[in-house]
Amino acid sequence: MKTPKAINLTKLPSRAPSEFHKESTLREMKRIGQELIDLQNRLYAENKRSVLVVLQGMDASGKDGLIRRVFSGINPQGVRVHSFKEPTELELAHDFLWRVHQQVPPKGMMHVFNRSHYEDVLVTRVTGLVSNEEAKRRFTAINNFEKLLQQAGTTVLKFYLHVSEKEQRERLMERVTDPEKHWKYEAGDEDKAKQWPAYRAVYEDVFEHCNPSSCPWHLVPADQNWYKAYVVARTLRDALVKLDPQYPSSKEERPTPDATR
Repeated sequence: MKTPKAINLTKLPSRAPSEFHKESTLREMKRIGQELIDLQNRLYAENKRSVLVVLQGMDASGKDGLIRRVFSGINPQGVRVHSFKEPTELELAHDFLWRVHQQVPPKGMMHVFNRSHYEDVLVTRVTGLVSNEEAKRRFTAINNFEKLLQQAGTTVLKFYLHVSEKEQRERLMERVTDPEKHWKYEAGDEDKAKQWPAYRAVYEDVFEHCNPSSCPWHLVPADQNWYKAYVVARTLRDALVKLDPQYPSSKEERPTPDATR
């Protein structure tokens, strides 16, 4: 695999290009939302392929809000969201991908990872729980894991929500000052902004080693919530259009899990 050109996050924009305007983009977002409803229904009815959406980003990059904006109108029967927290004792007793594989989407489904298997080569490195040598081994395992999902009929879409240091600090401060956001506050939030350079370095390493052309990262400017949601929704819509799922002509023609093994 050809090594991608190194990515420097400090040089990437975190805001929408100047030609994008909020009002017109929101109108387009509504149209895309209607398309997603139809495409997801077809994916669910066809029951042959699946979609995995991976969301990563610095703390306060807006993953929760993005999920609400992009997926709130979609039939909940066909969508699942899973947030990966600190591993449990049982999960730590297995390989690092064990808990992740249990949450991948079955045929017909669309799953969203709010944080993902990449946490095991990101936060673990910043905190010193995983060495650089172990991280390199995990890069290989992750690439093979995602290749396996694709071979099984799962389209994997990976998004990094690129929030600037300034915007991150402001959002973390809102958790203290805004009563509606105080529930998000966690002890140590004040220190998270100081770790931006360390997280930037490990993210750039991920983009260098886990970015094959068959499963690339989409780096999304995330300082403006309306543009961030638009980019993710548009990319998801385009991927589903490419899949072009079709309604079965009858219920009998809809594949069952046993029939697709």
